[in-house]
Amino acid sequence: MPPSNPPTVRRQRLGAELRKLRERAGMSAAAAAGLLGSNQTQISNIEAGRHGVSADRVRTLACNYSCTDEALIDALAGMTGERGRQWWEEYRGTLPAGLLDLAELEHHAAGFRIAHAIHIPGLLQTPEHARTVFRQVVPALPPHEVEHRVSHRIKRQAVLYRDNPVPLTAVIHEAALRMKFGGTEIARSQLRHLLEMSERDHITIRVIPFDTGAFPGSGQAVFYAVGPVPQLDTVQLDQSHGPVFLDAEAQLQKYRTLLERLEEVALEAEESRAFIHGIERSLGRA
Repeated sequence: MPPSNPPTVRRQRLGAELRKLRERAGMSAAAAAGLLGSNQTQISNIEAGRHGVSADRVRTLACNYSCTDEALIDALAGMTGERGRQWWEEYRGTLPAGLLDLAELEHHAAGFRIAHAIHIPGLLQTPEHARTVFRQVVPALPPHEVEHRVSHRIKRQAVLYRDNPVPLTAVIHEAALRMKFGGTEIARSQLRHLLEMSERDHITIRVIPFDTGAFPGSGQAVFYAVGPVPQLDTVQLDQSHGPVFLDAEAQLQKYRTLLERLEEVALEAEESRAFIHGIERSLGRA
């Protein structure tokens, strides 16, 4: 069977975690192949995310790798794939693959922790705000691609509205709240949207005011997707060439600590809501 093309970040992550288990067990790829009645090439393709693998085979491998973490095994088995075409696949070939991987990551996440200093988090943007952001991309995007990206971004937000919405905690710096992306009317609408979203039980928005001064991680945006178990958490960072995904334990611990420190210096939710409302009022009445 030819390798799947292209492998998604989710499938690559499953393969990487299976490789970690095999290496911790001190087992070669050839020996692992013997457990499945297969060959070393197939194991290599599974571990690289080029081939899918069934839940039963994941459990067989984990058992023979002497993994006793049942929660991790269940989570890995659950990553063996949803059957059928997901909504983000309609954008394959028209948007960068990394944006599709981000949508898939969000779809399967158990929670979000986000920190932004300059931009409003994408999951909380209005269409007009998002359109303004995409019109500033370098090199400039043609109008139809701007609309593709806006459509994709808004569809990603469905994870916050479904029957089992994903919990989200966002720490946003005052600078992002005062940036008049698209002008006063669009900025006011964006702030009102933040206030409305902050009223939802599963969404917490906290603000870091200018008066706080220096704070950790001030120069970057962080998107932390909580997995079904801590080992399967993922950090996504925005880069000019597209999203970057991090999952090494040392990296995850670094960003957990960073987010904890950001939340320590941010205003509480009610104070943050009042703060945002104050900025919205300062823009004048519609």
